[in-house]
Order: sequence, then C-alpha cells, then structure tokens
Amino acid sequence: MIGIESDEFSTFLKGCAKAPDKIREVLHCGAANLCSELGVDLGDKHLFSDLGNLSFRSGQKGFDQITNGIVELLEDGTRLLILGGDHAITYPVLKGFHEKFGKLSVLHFDAHADLYDEFDGTRLSHACPFARIMEENLATDLLQVGIRTLNDHQKQQAERFNVRMIEAREFNREVDFGLSGPLYISLDLDVLDPAFAPGISHHEPGGLSVRDVIDVIQKIDVPIVGADIVEYNPKRDLFDMTAMVAAKFVKELAGKMI
Repeated sequence: MIGIESDEFSTFLKGCAKAPDKIREVLHCGAANLCSELGVDLGDKHLFSDLGNLSFRSGQKGFDQITNGIVELLEDGTRLLILGGDHAITYPVLKGFHEKFGKLSVLHFDAHADLYDEFDGTRLSHACPFARIMEENLATDLLQVGIRTLNDHQKQQAERFNVRMIEAREFNREVDFGLSGPLYISLDLDVLDPAFAPGISHHEPGGLSVRDVIDVIQKIDVPIVGADIVEYNPKRDLFDMTAMVAAKFVKELAGKMI
C-alpha cells in the first residue's frame, strides 16, 4: 500500500490530499481487525506492507514523478494498492502500470465517467483521467460501473473510446462483467450513495451500497495487479464513517489481490 497525497487538480473542494493518512489511522484504530472477508489477514507483514506516501512535485512534473515511482515499485513484482488523493492520480499511476504490464483492463467504480477532454481549463483535472488513459491506449478495455452523471460530451467521449458502462440505474450484482486480466481497479468512493460515504467532495445520490461493491470485487476471477481508492475527503466526513468504508475496501481489495 502506498499513499499519493494529491488534490491539486480537484474541482469544487480540496481535502483529498489528507486521505491516505486518515485511512491508515482508521485501519489501525482497533475498532475492527485486519482480516478480509476472504480470510486474508493484513496484519501478516509477509503478505502486506505499508510503504508510506510517495513524494512528488506539483503539476506535470509531479505526475511524471508519480509514474516513475510506480514503475520502480513494480519492478520486483509487487502488487500495489494506492490510496489517493483525487482521481487525477489514476492517469500517472496507470502510465506506470502500462510500462510494467503493457495494456491493461480497467474496472472503474464511480458516479462520474471522468472522460472530459478538459475541465476548468486543464486536461489533468480529476474529471479527465480516463480521457487521457484511453487517448494513450493505456487500457485495452475500460468498464465503468455506477455512473449517474452522464452529459452529452461524456457520452460522446465514451463512444469515441469504446468504453463499456453500467450506469447505476442498470446495476445488477449478478451481471457477468466480462472482465479480463491483467486487471486494474480504480475505486472512486463517490460511486457509493452518500448515505454510505458522506466524506466525499461531490455528493451524488442514488449510488451503490458498500455491499454491492464488495460483492463485485469478490466475484472477480482474473488476476488483479493493482488498484486505487480515491476521492475520500476527510473534511466532509462524519464520525470517520467514510474513512472506515475506505479501510474496509483496503482489506477487501488487498485480500483479493493477495
């Protein structure tokens, strides 16, 4: 596990840069143990380790540092779980994974498609990472789950990039998602209904439940080589509810990857 403390390219609200350390705090607070539902104990240091936070600068140079850092960490076959940060980090992270694995399949949980060509005058916004990822052919297949904010521009972008999409109104846990490996999972916490995750910057009612997402993760039957959990904003949280949800996802994603 490694943290990337970045919300430089967030719109509307800042705060996601504080997420990695808050998730760690709750993960180890003693309110729950470190076992995943599949029986993997993250307390076993032979299986799971926390590498701290990645250091990087701002802007494009910072993105390049993130990519280089990910490449170095992947060299020895380590599987990485990344704690964001906002969703902008997924673009430089996936560039690093692409160097290691070639093209990847990506499973993307989110309320938003994040396919804008540019947003608020920048192409690096957290509203744009999957446009950059698909432009640069970093993913052979992109499946987006939980989307419920599509506008005409993002519909056109999805068609342009042949994105597969299961909107929140169509979601069914029993559907065969047709995933292939190697697989990277990008989990934006605002895929959840705000009732389950108030600590996010962009509340979008009508989302999935925590159980919905866990069930999808547990049914995956292809190799998962990496994952990120992004867009937790501690400034908006209530009684650490969302931090605990993020910690739960750490256990279930890491347990499944192991």
